[in-house]
Amino acid sequence: MKKILPYGIDPLRLLAFLLMIVPFMLLLGSGMVWLWQNSFLLFWALAMLVSGGLGYGLQYLLAKRDRKLLAEAATEPNPEWPMSADKAWEQVQALADACKPEDWPLEEGDWILVLGRRTMETVARCYYPDVEKPLYELTVPHTLLVIERASRDLRQDVAENIPFSNRLTIGDFFRIQRWKDKAEQVYDIYRAGRAIVNPVNALLGEAWRQLRERSFMQVRDELHGWFLKTYIRKVGYYAIDLYSGRLVLADDEPVSARTTRTTKTRADMHRMQSESDTFKTEEEPLRIVVLGRSNAGKSSLINALFGKLTSAVDILPDCTDSLKPFAVSREGLTQALIFDSPGCDSERFDRIQMLDAAKDADLILWVTPAIRPDRQIEREYLDALRDFQSTRLNRRPPPILVVVSQIDRLRPASEWNPPYDLTQSHNNAKAANIKAAVEAVANDLTVPADQVIPVSLMEGRTYNVDDTLWAAILSHQEEALRTRLLRCMDEQKKAENWTLLRKQMLNAGRFLKDLPEILGKR
Repeated sequence: MKKILPYGIDPLRLLAFLLMIVPFMLLLGSGMVWLWQNSFLLFWALAMLVSGGLGYGLQYLLAKRDRKLLAEAATEPNPEWPMSADKAWEQVQALADACKPEDWPLEEGDWILVLGRRTMETVARCYYPDVEKPLYELTVPHTLLVIERASRDLRQDVAENIPFSNRLTIGDFFRIQRWKDKAEQVYDIYRAGRAIVNPVNALLGEAWRQLRERSFMQVRDELHGWFLKTYIRKVGYYAIDLYSGRLVLADDEPVSARTTRTTKTRADMHRMQSESDTFKTEEEPLRIVVLGRSNAGKSSLINALFGKLTSAVDILPDCTDSLKPFAVSREGLTQALIFDSPGCDSERFDRIQMLDAAKDADLILWVTPAIRPDRQIEREYLDALRDFQSTRLNRRPPPILVVVSQIDRLRPASEWNPPYDLTQSHNNAKAANIKAAVEAVANDLTVPADQVIPVSLMEGRTYNVDDTLWAAILSHQEEALRTRLLRCMDEQKKAENWTLLRKQMLNAGRFLKDLPEILGKR
């Protein structure tokens, strides 16, 4: 019976290995003796240490560079998600940060299912906090779709960021690990023998080995940790996509900027006498709602921004009985419907109507006159509007710009010599009063000062509309488009559900029709 040494080493294989390395060990020993006899041993040791230190430093810089590249490839939250996604993404990020490579060895194949399930449960619990098993609230097709999207993105990240990932197979990794364990056992015997034959060389060799292994282990652990964190973020990303409504079964990709006209928009356009020529596509327009108090200049503002509107009437009336849509078009702005409204301090104003309009608004322009310091009623309506928006976690609130009108009537009333530099207002009484009015409005209505734009809308004195206000509208257009996207998702999801239900019922009917024939063949 063949004898086996400790650690399962075959003695014949050990003898073959020793026969191969003995000449090299004798050569190494002879070389060390020659260096010592010629007083070069110390210089050689210093050169080895310096070379090893430089190599380790270079490896550290390369690891730092790779760490930066991997960080740039990290999955980031989507700005198109609704407010409900903020907490869910924080939980996913916390799970990724807490994931330790040593707890999830890649050679154990069940990690991908266990870690994916844990990530899905983390997101599901944010949306179903009162359900004992929130993961079961997912449909099977949507669960498979999340895994499909996450796996596809992870495949791309691995192929682009991990060297030789497109060459090495899973079997290679297992074989490397198995041979690595055997090689380490043999190498330990070699290290012990070298320490006996040449202690000085063994000591220097051990120092170099520690530097090399430390550098290699650092890179390996970082890649392992990056891979696990990336997987968690990918699964969490698409799970949030699913719950927020962007991941629909009927589309090849998550819903993005593409939207179709909603039923409400079609009804609003039907209310107009004729559709504007600018609405040539079926894309959903932005919905801009103009709110504010009576005689603040809401209609004048719309005409100053977009010219004389001709969709329903040539000129907007001073007193508006209800929210009226008008098709507007201007270079740089996505196709839009703009809605004029009654003053919030008038009898015709309905709070429920305001909230309903705000529910479907993508951008809100709130107009307040600079010469009216009594803004309590405006503050109450704005607070009600903000409270209403904060409860709708499946949406993003539309951006709100406050337009301060009638600045030309501020003291000194007889002076009107624009432009006014509000940063140098101490040199001009009119500019100082305009700046004070802007600060007062921002404070009274609790809005950021950079979202308060002073304008003049009087005919012949139009000021700050085409430059500052228009620039502010365009700067918030992307945010408004994200609001529009989430608004359209609800209708798209309903349409998808009906389409799938109709298809399922048709297929079920065909199956029942063919069932007798199928049973008869059996």
